[in-house]
Amino acid sequence: MNILVTGGAGFIGSNFVKHMLKNFDHNIINIDSLTYAGNLKNLQDVQNNDRYFFIKGSIEDRILLENVFQKYDIQVVINFAAESHVDRSISDPEIFLNTNVIGTQALLDAALNYWKSESENKYDIKFKDEVKFIQISTDEVYGTLGETGYFTEETGLAPNSPYSASKAASDMIVRAYHETYGLPINITRCSNNYGPLQFPEKLIPLMINNALKEKSLPVYGDGCQVRDWLHVKDHCRAIDCVLRYGKNGEIYNIGGNNEKKNIEIVRLILNKLDKSESLIKHVQDRLGHDRRYAIDNTKIMSELGWSPEYSFEEGIQKTIKWYLENEEWMEDITSGDYINYYDHMYNC
Repeated sequence: MNILVTGGAGFIGSNFVKHMLKNFDHNIINIDSLTYAGNLKNLQDVQNNDRYFFIKGSIEDRILLENVFQKYDIQVVINFAAESHVDRSISDPEIFLNTNVIGTQALLDAALNYWKSESENKYDIKFKDEVKFIQISTDEVYGTLGETGYFTEETGLAPNSPYSASKAASDMIVRAYHETYGLPINITRCSNNYGPLQFPEKLIPLMINNALKEKSLPVYGDGCQVRDWLHVKDHCRAIDCVLRYGKNGEIYNIGGNNEKKNIEIVRLILNKLDKSESLIKHVQDRLGHDRRYAIDNTKIMSELGWSPEYSFEEGIQKTIKWYLENEEWMEDITSGDYINYYDHMYNC
């Protein structure tokens, strides 16, 4: 099988590429524009694999996409490519709309045009066998929860940030291509990921990096925002499961069953690194900050047989260990523009 992975040099994408190359005989074609969060060092250990092909480019480039589909006879698309950081979306919403919405639509068009069979009846579209488009989305499209309850696949979309709004829009476009043209699709919506290779604008690697350098740890507001944490390797297994067994047109929520307050995570990291809690610095809360996310993953567990393998205690221990053993990776990725971004966001 020839699988096109978009955004495969990013955090989740690179972990997924390595998961697939390790466990299956598929060919993996990776398109990534290598923005700040895309890093080819994430894929050094597979770059010489005969079944792996990298193409630098944007999913907004329709000519590039058409050529890639034809050259590699793409059968599956897994769309990780996205601007994904809420803070950045507040500062610059337009780039999120361009990549997450317009880019997704260009990718859908490329798949639709390559996969559909010739037919004299334009209202009777047929597709090649064993093709599928998987849209990787987020639980943030559902908005925020109170102290109780969970997001299910039937929860209405109520995004509260430019980032989550752009992801909700791209999900709806994917759904529309299924409903209108019959394009075979699945949409997955995951909770907060953590694990190796995550860019340190996100909570866990940011706090690890700052703690190791004895820098202040910026915590938004009171730090009592609740997130459900999912180890990236469990997420990769779930996507693999949806690829193989997912029912055409269905949405699957993927959660780790690990609800934690942000401040709990910060304190845990400081404790594991034997650092003082005096490093914690509460900063002004960001605009529109959702209070709680929590996923009901009953559907993917009962229908597809997936379940998370990592407890949070095991996962966070291995994650911290990875960053301790890969400080050079962290130093490389936090140089340059990252410093200016960090100073702007946290004033630390």
